[in-house]
Amino acid sequence: MSQLVRIGLRALRKIAASPQLEASGLRGPTQRLIYEGTRLGFQSITTATRGFKAVQRLSGASRPARRAATDLFDLNPSEDQTMMMDAMRAFADEQLRPQAQQADAEGGVSPQLLQAFAELGVAALSVPDELGGAGDTHEVLTQALIAEQLAHGDLGMAWACLAPAAVSQALLRWGSASQQATYLGAFAGEHPPPAALALMEPTPLFDPMSLRTRAEPTPDGGYVLTGEKCMVPGVARAELFVIAADVPGHGPQLFVVEANTPGLSHAPEPTMGLRSAAPGRLRLDQVKLSAEARLGADQPDAYRECIQLGRLAWCALSVGCAQAVLDLLVPYVNERQAFGEPISHRQSVAFAVSNVAIELQGMRLLTWRAAELADRHDAPDGLAAFADAVTLARRLCADKGMQIGSDGVQLLGGHGFVKEYPVERWYRDLRAVALMEGGLLL
Repeated sequence: MSQLVRIGLRALRKIAASPQLEASGLRGPTQRLIYEGTRLGFQSITTATRGFKAVQRLSGASRPARRAATDLFDLNPSEDQTMMMDAMRAFADEQLRPQAQQADAEGGVSPQLLQAFAELGVAALSVPDELGGAGDTHEVLTQALIAEQLAHGDLGMAWACLAPAAVSQALLRWGSASQQATYLGAFAGEHPPPAALALMEPTPLFDPMSLRTRAEPTPDGGYVLTGEKCMVPGVARAELFVIAADVPGHGPQLFVVEANTPGLSHAPEPTMGLRSAAPGRLRLDQVKLSAEARLGADQPDAYRECIQLGRLAWCALSVGCAQAVLDLLVPYVNERQAFGEPISHRQSVAFAVSNVAIELQGMRLLTWRAAELADRHDAPDGLAAFADAVTLARRLCADKGMQIGSDGVQLLGGHGFVKEYPVERWYRDLRAVALMEGGLLL
């Protein structure tokens, strides 16, 4: 983001924090200015046009920068991160939340909304400068904050919006110079390609380290992929996939596959939650790929890192959705009357809401800590520390996120069971956090 755009947004954010705006009714318009400023700021630096061909040669593969190792854990987002959070919250509240119920009922997000999000340029954060992007601003913690704010509007729609960014980040982290020159630049424009990760498989107790999808090597150095993937967001409209498959003798690996490759087909997959992301199944029937399709061929930990980042992304989404539950519960229990007084005066209700707030803060702190470690895990034992932090965050977010969804339904009583209130949808979406092993990266 240019320095002038950054200065302007910083001034707007300080104005938006003024308590006088609440009384004057200008807080909403000011937040919209921040959102529009962020969108235009990214448009000014994301000028590459889409095309799955090498737009230019790169001297070498670009990789995200790491911060220096330190024992200090600063809980305060930077000024740039705070501006990004403000823009994402404005988008979530003004765009995602009003359309969430319709998207859930229809089983998909409108193309217009996906385009509106694409114009914010989140996918371009993973594109290096030489391809027209803003790769120098990429940080896992920043991506976690973005995911959290979007999920406050709707978890399923946030997943749908962030799916292309997950592919661009995979290309940034593990793509070769040739792969980045061919695909990554397409994500820097105003119309990034619909794309998705395809990691999960329709098997009971899915183990991401034991894949049934196979990638058999061919004599010419290529691969033939056979198998089936499930819970692929927006599978029907995706133009590019990153697919996980087991290579005999090498274990699970990642492959870049264009949607028009012969042998690929898809089918809808009705689900309990996350319906607005239009998840579906992706079938691979003797899909022939060249050796260039393999991601991270020179990085033995690429697939494991992919799984850890995917789990962390779901933690961030669960935090945002759980925050939405709490933000609805507090005014509801204070305003809802029973026996002549607000139901929040009952200890059982007050304690239940307090528990939601306590567990939510624990989820957020563990998620932010894991994201912060991901940005600097090149330190000694850093990768192991990052993996441990993600494991703790995922366990807490899966358990407590689902409990918070259930508490939201319970505390609203009959209102929690009907679609007039969004808590029943949030409950269904939060149950998926314990099941998802990918589909999104930070």
